[in-house]
Amino acid sequence: MKRKKNSDPLKICLLTYRGNPNCGGQGVYIKHLSKALSDLGHEVDVLSGPPYPHLDSNVRLHRLPSLDLYNAEHPFRLSKASSLINPLNMYEFLTMCLGRFPEPYTFGVRAYNYLQRHKKKYDIVHDNQCLAYGIGKIAQNVVPTIATIHHPITVDRQEEFKSATSKWKINKIKKWYSFIGMQKEVARQLSHIVTVSECSKIDIAKEFSINESKFRVVPNGINREFFYPVNNGSRPENSIIVTNSADTPLKGLRYLLEAVHLIRKKQPVHLTVIGEPKKNGTIKKLVAELGIGNIVKFTGRIRNEEFADYYAKATLAVVPSLYEGFGLPAAEAMACGVPLISTSGGALPEVVGDAGIIVPPADAEALAKEIIHLLNNPDQRKKMAQAGIERVDAIFNWSKAAGDMVEIYREAIDDYRRN
Repeated sequence: MKRKKNSDPLKICLLTYRGNPNCGGQGVYIKHLSKALSDLGHEVDVLSGPPYPHLDSNVRLHRLPSLDLYNAEHPFRLSKASSLINPLNMYEFLTMCLGRFPEPYTFGVRAYNYLQRHKKKYDIVHDNQCLAYGIGKIAQNVVPTIATIHHPITVDRQEEFKSATSKWKINKIKKWYSFIGMQKEVARQLSHIVTVSECSKIDIAKEFSINESKFRVVPNGINREFFYPVNNGSRPENSIIVTNSADTPLKGLRYLLEAVHLIRKKQPVHLTVIGEPKKNGTIKKLVAELGIGNIVKFTGRIRNEEFADYYAKATLAVVPSLYEGFGLPAAEAMACGVPLISTSGGALPEVVGDAGIIVPPADAEALAKEIIHLLNNPDQRKKMAQAGIERVDAIFNWSKAAGDMVEIYREAIDDYRRN
């Protein structure tokens, strides 16, 4: 491989096995990182499975079609039975039928086959937490490859085990997360792993049995196009906002609902949840059991353009997660100038710093106490809001993240050449 000067632009290929631009973090991460890298003058392509990300016009998208079995509009359904003639598609379908999650593995095969045909095209491949066997083959046989691991997926599995109420559910969780063994194996093969916080670095290194020296920490940026303070006069009183994957145990919404139940006994309160719980899920049942349906509003999915206005109508924001590898909702709330209460779960204290109030995870009483305190202290809210804006501006910047990433790319390319 011909050595590139440090000033030479790179040809970069980003991989994401799904790139949904509206939910989940993968599509958001790829969209903003790819644009920031392109803005620095690098040539950037994205290989993605469906749903496909929305990218900047200067970034090329290469679609790697799959059966798209987890499409929210028609889950677990084939669009064409004839597609099963393809052996990989047949594997994907049968694995789904067995209750396992095949997308990482099958995307890895498709990405490897694609890059085999284009092996001279890229200087570096950057995988976004797929970590499939095919990604390992790319790293070994095709082109220098690194990966981002946002947080240890083993934590999600552990929390789901805790909330399981039957042996059938435990077995179902084991099947779904069966891809973790593959991800651990492939991650150990890579020379460089990027993660988004010191907390994630320590936890992933432990869970995946990888030396910490392989890790580089690059915090996420915040999209200031959608997350910014709205100057529309004074905020309403006694109004809380949370952005949450409602029925995901790791997000800790149940503890915020229990806190709201405690608060309403002492003073008026209203909670807006950006999201929608499952019809017969645990969150809907808990709202009914607590008798707080009249003070809790679920918005359903909203457009990115609506976030700033929703934050502007809140007295304060809460991030009740049990664990976050980074904690994007915390940084987004701060970017909107909303006073923030967060748990200490995972990397959240790294993100919040001294710009918010930190409470223990899974502690409804502690949450209720601090929410009441902040609701009744407007001067403190004002100071916290300004501190949050300043912290986001100084640290969580996509341009800085892209610059740090390029340095890692050049390290990986040099290591690949030496080996």
